Amino acid sequence: MPEKTPQGTSVGVDDPYAFVERCDHLTGEGRCRYAADHARHDPEFAAERRRDDLRCPAADPHGEWSWADCPHFRARNRDRECVRCGLEEHRRAHDDERPLLEEHHLEYRDDDRKELSSEITVYLCRWCHAKVHKSWARVDDDAAPDPEAIAAREGRRSEELSEAAFSTAAERYGDGNDGPGTDGE
Repeated sequence: MPEKTPQGTSVGVDDPYAFVERCDHLTGEGRCRYAADHARHDPEFAAERRRDDLRCPAADPHGEWSWADCPHFRARNRDRECVRCGLEEHRRAHDDERPLLEEHHLEYRDDDRKELSSEITVYLCRWCHAKVHKSWARVDDDAAPDPEAIAAREGRRSEELSEAAFSTAAERYGDGNDGPGTDGE
């Protein structure tokens, strides 16, 4: 049964951990950065990890833990494309346009649970995000980008290219008599 948000809308997946490559707290050496950097938040967890040289028990495929067993597991998708349809983000610097991609949380804290649930976040385009929350759509569907999404992305690219295009002062100011520093009358 798919996970649900606290408001009862679909999260769009049966197994949130299927979208996880690795924990954000895992170092390249297989150590738990959370236990090293945030020990004050969970001293018991940090002490246990320190006794094992900060080794992450979930990072070892043959280890005693899975990602779901870690109380501080966090995996945020870093790829700036929709995991459902593949639409790539296209943002312009210093622009406050609504992003094409939105974060989608695959697992939510359950009020009945005492412990924290894992944080698993992926990116969905606005169109897929709405479909997942408001209809039957699932995150793992084989989907193509919505035509409106493609049009929005291409519109941004076109605007960016036109802003970056070179134009001479004569082109910008007409025949050259109206430009800055001229006495054109």
